[in-house]
Amino acid sequence: MEAELVGTYGLMDDDSKWKGAMFGIEVKILRVHVEDELRLAGHANRIDPDKWSPAIMSFQELYGIKSKKLVASELANIDEERYRK
Repeated sequence: MEAELVGTYGLMDDDSKWKGAMFGIEVKILRVHVEDELRLAGHANRIDPDKWSPAIMSFQELYGIKSKKLVASELANIDEERYRK
């Protein structure tokens, strides 16, 4: 995808400890690129769901729709207790 930055937004700016540490971004999608073999036959702008298998993050692990775990996840190795500090 090609995108243009629309804006950035501070998160938790009301907390002096976290102000400036986190932010959200808003983008406008300008163009989407698709490999031709993923297109639905007879349609220029449709994806064939039987040919596309996106990766999905589920509980810190990457899975494919049609498969089991895709790769080992670095996120899954982070001690969850660190999030509580």
